[in-house]
Amino acid sequence: MFRVIFVMDIFNRNVVLAKGGIRENYRPVSDSSGVCSSPDPVEIVEVLQPLEVYIADLNVLQGGNRDTNSEIIRAVSSKAETMLDFGVSSPDDAEKALSIANTAVIGTETGALAAIRETASLHPGRISVSIDIKEDKVLKQDPEISSDPFEIVEALNGLSLKDLILLDMDRVGTASGFDPAFLGELALRSKHDVLLGGGVRSMEDLYTLGRIGVKGALVATAVHNGSVPLEWLKRGPEIE
Repeated sequence: MFRVIFVMDIFNRNVVLAKGGIRENYRPVSDSSGVCSSPDPVEIVEVLQPLEVYIADLNVLQGGNRDTNSEIIRAVSSKAETMLDFGVSSPDDAEKALSIANTAVIGTETGALAAIRETASLHPGRISVSIDIKEDKVLKQDPEISSDPFEIVEALNGLSLKDLILLDMDRVGTASGFDPAFLGELALRSKHDVLLGGGVRSMEDLYTLGRIGVKGALVATAVHNGSVPLEWLKRGPEIE
């Protein structure tokens, strides 16, 4: 089944729109969403009933306290399969993430390849690696991680990961589309399921992703503006 994973950016225990990553511009998602009347993460999940959610803890990602949103995240995890991004860069970080969510996300931008290997070994099947790219190059600090997306995908093939997320920073929150040829080749080279983060505009985009071998997509904007039906959060589209 193609996975439609609902994204929630959480800041100070509320779901916000976080375009551009500028804190002063954060607004409750309910201010502009066509499907949410409250910014409360638990209420949103209870109303929309997604099978899977991806949570970005913006407090932690900006250097804040890990406890600010922890109880909210734990509550969401009891209602939907939850992937958590809060800047995991070590096995200890992953342990904390997995105490409140089902899956911990390690991004290439913050995680060293050695830490990814160790964490995947300690928690097989519960780690997702986010390959963060900008202008077609992998964002990373570790020189052992290639700036070529295809090379890092192949380097991760031997690890016991849950899946890979291609997070295109140029497209997140923009509903600006994606490159099918690039994604299809990435999915072909990966032994893990590949998910797309950012750029989904419509139902047709999800069908296209499924046809080229991508196994799922992270969506928010297309849900809030009605381009992707709520029913697909509950069961996913049928891809032929």
